[in-house]
Amino acid sequence: MEIEKKFKVKQLPDNLDGYEQKHIEQGYLCVNPVVRIRKSNDRYILTYKSLAAGSDDKNTDVRINNEIEVFLTKEGYEHLKEKVDDNLIIKTRYIIPLEDGHTGELDVFGGVLEGLYFIEVEFESEDDAKNFLPPDWFGENVSDDKRYANSYLSKCNDLSVFL
Repeated sequence: MEIEKKFKVKQLPDNLDGYEQKHIEQGYLCVNPVVRIRKSNDRYILTYKSLAAGSDDKNTDVRINNEIEVFLTKEGYEHLKEKVDDNLIIKTRYIIPLEDGHTGELDVFGGVLEGLYFIEVEFESEDDAKNFLPPDWFGENVSDDKRYANSYLSKCNDLSVFL
């Protein structure tokens, strides 16, 4: 189970290079349910993701997914990469410890999505998510905005969807 919130960023933190980084490329074989492949540094992962029952309630600002991950070999990843729909997403993920003990995952996109960035925070429970107070440098909660879903972004050829 994945419980997360996604936020715009008002201002990128200083010294991004000082944080742990993951260089990610990912593609989608299916978007409903989500079947995704991802290369994260030297790890290769196949993910199945589906919306958890009740998490499409518009009275919540939390996104809850059922998620299963399995590791792939490099060869398996490369084989599936040839079969992805639409665009491969390229991004650098910065792992940023937050003062309250949570961890932010700041995604800075490259390629056709150059200039886009947002941050996700994962939670232990729905209550944990509901009680979360974002730091001042976080912007608007966009957890329910489909434009910030990577599966949606994989279909974009530029950032015009945000204009």
